[in-house]
Amino acid sequence: MKLAFLVCCMAALALAVSSINPEEWKLVWSDEFDKDGLPDPSKWGYEEGFVRNEEAQYYTRERAENARVENGNLIIEGRKEKFKNAAFKPGSIAWKTKKDEADYTAASIITRNKFSVKYGRIEARAKIPQGLGMWPAIWMLGDTRNTGKGWPLCGEIDIMEFVGKEPNKIHGTVHFSKDGKHKSSGGKLVTEKPFNDFHIYAVEWDSEKIDFYFDNQKYFTFKVADAEENGYNAFREPFYILMNFAIGGSWGGKIDDSVLPQKFIIDYIRVYQTAK
Repeated sequence: MKLAFLVCCMAALALAVSSINPEEWKLVWSDEFDKDGLPDPSKWGYEEGFVRNEEAQYYTRERAENARVENGNLIIEGRKEKFKNAAFKPGSIAWKTKKDEADYTAASIITRNKFSVKYGRIEARAKIPQGLGMWPAIWMLGDTRNTGKGWPLCGEIDIMEFVGKEPNKIHGTVHFSKDGKHKSSGGKLVTEKPFNDFHIYAVEWDSEKIDFYFDNQKYFTFKVADAEENGYNAFREPFYILMNFAIGGSWGGKIDDSVLPQKFIIDYIRVYQTAK
């Protein structure tokens, strides 16, 4: 009886914090980051190494210096430090394998093969890092990436991206394939110093549209039908979740080493689906 009461109280508190109407939305998955240590392995895996966009950071696996839970938050930390590149190949000119050591480390945690969702409200409350070269993101990739449909055919939903060189902008974007070519559609919200406090970053996604939110403000809508291609639409398939702290790279750009280390702090991430 006491346990049931406690569960109900916790659910009510969660709904209150995120301003979700319980008559409209039902919580189906979450991580409240309430147990200190490494991220919950039943919910999260890792990307590892140099992964994409010619970014400068090396993503580490199960390394508390880069990804840990403490004091009720997930901390993803970007650091200026040397780290051995396991994929190094002497004489290589490919950016992923040409360096013996990385100059920066960070983490990218993902729910691939652990949790996926098709439609709903996906939200996270987070405090983002700042400074030139910092590039935190909360985003999603289509499960069809695992079954032969590579990027961008699998689809991508960027719930939140921030680049330090644009300190007053938050970006929300989708990527997909159209006529066999990469297409993207997105919006940006201008807000004063978003890195100074925690904010809620969210999308509300159904078969018709994807709405992007910063706190309670909707700032962009994507029409799902715009991604139709030969009877296939990536945004009518399940997606998995990623949260990462990139440094530099094709969009992050020049890095200001003096700001490091920096912390990407996530209070919670929650997935809701319609209650009806």
